[in-house]
Amino acid sequence: MTHIRVRLGALGLALLTGLAAPPALAAEDPAAPAPTVEEQRLGKAAPQEILNRSGFDTVAPEFARALGRTHSYAQAERVAERQGARLWQRAVDRVQGRGPAGGDLSRDDDRPLYWARLGMTREVRQWQPGFGLTEARRAKLLATLERTSRGQDTIRYPHSKKVKRILVTGFDPFTLDRDVRISNPSGATALALDGTVIRTADGPARVETAVFPVRWQDFAEGTVERTLRRHLPQVDLFTTVSQGRVGRIDVERTNGAWRGGFPDNENLSRTETVPVTDPASQPQWTSTTLPYKDIVAADTGRFPVYDNTSVTEIPAGGTEPVVRPAGPTAGSTARSGGGGNYLSNEIAYRATLLRDRLGLGDSLPGGHVHTPVLEFGAGNTDPASGTVTDDQFVQNRLDIVAQVRSILTVAAEATD
Repeated sequence: MTHIRVRLGALGLALLTGLAAPPALAAEDPAAPAPTVEEQRLGKAAPQEILNRSGFDTVAPEFARALGRTHSYAQAERVAERQGARLWQRAVDRVQGRGPAGGDLSRDDDRPLYWARLGMTREVRQWQPGFGLTEARRAKLLATLERTSRGQDTIRYPHSKKVKRILVTGFDPFTLDRDVRISNPSGATALALDGTVIRTADGPARVETAVFPVRWQDFAEGTVERTLRRHLPQVDLFTTVSQGRVGRIDVERTNGAWRGGFPDNENLSRTETVPVTDPASQPQWTSTTLPYKDIVAADTGRFPVYDNTSVTEIPAGGTEPVVRPAGPTAGSTARSGGGGNYLSNEIAYRATLLRDRLGLGDSLPGGHVHTPVLEFGAGNTDPASGTVTDDQFVQNRLDIVAQVRSILTVAAEATD
């Protein structure tokens, strides 16, 4: 990824439980750690269909075999790094129309990446190699796999000053116990735009992307800051993206330092102040520096776009939360940013706080964009229907991705 890649075309884009694992994996070994809540969902019919219909059902078994051939921890580290990066690139290539589709699932789908990654992490979690593996080293292998398979360490920009640099983040699917078929349009956007060049009135702009988990603990451990810290001083524009409200796009004006407790993908809840380094200097609120007026005024696509200023706060001297449509008041305590108090708000808060702590608040446009909820077509709203996709579902996702790209174009053109 050292050359400018033009990937504007062809947005169109495992685990089989019955496959036998290599002897070294000992999947039924009672000493092996139990699969996580996320990994346990792999056995459901919808994830298996998504993997089969994309060709990603081969990912976890191939990874398992590669692990089984290793004879040292150093070899296992290399396998995790290589195959994690290969999964990310394979997902990007599939979405952007390169190589075989691997099945009849539409290329724009982000879900094969999510479920294939979980198949790989489950293999690591249950692996019992002959050379022995401490839990600390197992955790390091998992961290390597997470980082590489999310594009977090392959963010590269050209050296040319004539090319603007844009950084975009997305998320995994979530609320999977409500509907395990769910896709996340922010993750699909990240895959569709990674490494692409947007042609603006001011010249080309290169987009690089990464995807983050929907897990409170990963955020507390600094995954956002580790990924973004070295890139923010280099970019001309950044936006975190997540799925938000039905039928609309929101540019969130203000982000709050509060976790509201909604369960994550591990079904864990956290209700607390967003945990960051140096909490003594932690503000209750951070603000977007995206050119929101230009974005809202532009015709970017099918969905209406709003400058969302509303927050929920505990006013200075008060004890009860109050909704403030025009934004927070002086001295208040955050209870919900414009984007709520879940991980979408938190990634926006962390990214913009990092921007400010790096001294870039006056010079770097950045903030959060909430996409519409990605909806299935009429008649396919029952999670038990067994139908993992439909034409309207695909079109909705394509439209959302295209509109986010248009928003980035407007933002880049409004940026000096």
